[in-house]
Amino acid sequence: MPKKFVLIATVFLFFMGAVIAPALADSYKVGAVFSVTGRTSFLGDPEKKTAVMVAEEINKAGGINGKELELIVYDTEGDATKTNLAVKKLINQDKVCAIIGPSLSGTSMAVVPLAEQFKTPLVSCAASYKITWDDKAGKPRHWVFKTPQTDTMAVDAIYTHLKARGIRKIAVMSVTTGFGKSGHGELLKLAANYGIKVVADESYGPKDTDMTAQLTKIKGVGPEAIVNWSVGPTQVVVLRNWKDLGMTKIPFYQSHGFGSRKNIELAAGAAEGVYCPLGAVNVAQILPSGHVQKKVTMQYPEEKWDAHLPEYYRGTPALVTDEHGRERCVACQLCEFICPPRAIRIKPDEIPDDSDWEKVEKFPKEFDIDMIRCCLLYTSPS
Repeated sequence: MPKKFVLIATVFLFFMGAVIAPALADSYKVGAVFSVTGRTSFLGDPEKKTAVMVAEEINKAGGINGKELELIVYDTEGDATKTNLAVKKLINQDKVCAIIGPSLSGTSMAVVPLAEQFKTPLVSCAASYKITWDDKAGKPRHWVFKTPQTDTMAVDAIYTHLKARGIRKIAVMSVTTGFGKSGHGELLKLAANYGIKVVADESYGPKDTDMTAQLTKIKGVGPEAIVNWSVGPTQVVVLRNWKDLGMTKIPFYQSHGFGSRKNIELAAGAAEGVYCPLGAVNVAQILPSGHVQKKVTMQYPEEKWDAHLPEYYRGTPALVTDEHGRERCVACQLCEFICPPRAIRIKPDEIPDDSDWEKVEKFPKEFDIDMIRCCLLYTSPS
């Protein structure tokens, strides 16, 4: 799973040992809220599977102080309102002692006040520094934690690389979500520290399917590099637009939200030569033997998953095949979000527990293509 396996395991152990539920309880309840479905299911689905796996491991080893760890997971679909309702339910009805998630910066920020109000530890799986830092108070939040590197760290890594290459003028692009806004703020704030000037600043919505207009403006300014800050299908769309406009001579940098082989596949060649700051788990096979993360990142998929996964699998989405070697849809919904005329509609569903493919991916319960809207049906006269 993306960068988070060791951290999620640590989170479980930390909260079970440090902020334990009442000692008289029959089990220790931990809640989790992930975007298991929706446009960011490529984050939430593996997070859920990892959390379930770690909980099973803990219980097989005897639980916590001899008591069972009960994991309660709710799907937020990447929606702030649904996340808020799920967290309230976990706290007020399920009586959990801690919560893992949400998957996104925006949904995490939506429930930070609840964690503080009810004094319930919450460990976000999202990146924004604002999740754990109260800007108004100028100090860390007391009940909120996070697992990934901050957007500040990612910006530092990008700017360090740009400076080493002698690049001083950049264009910034960002999505108008919590993640995008937080990263955008850090890009602007830290630029001067590295002698970098932002000569263009463009934004787009999380459901936009064409960023040609923004890139055309940037092309006219003539930056020495482009830094894009987004997550999900939009970061693929912007790459394809960048290539289509013949802008590949301008170096392109993505945020740390780009760490998925699925993104590279969907970019259809446009990801070649693109830079992004990622955790060591993404390059597990080439890590030095003495690296602190080498052992766990190499052992994790072989020991915890099954023979259906390819040897190179390290927790990032990969297109799977059926028993006949045919590629099969895994309901990731990325094609739905990058389809220009929005002609594709997919409704994901979980694979049954007794299926050989249960651990691999989801499948489409409904897959519909509106043939009237489909642009592939129209061909120019020849």
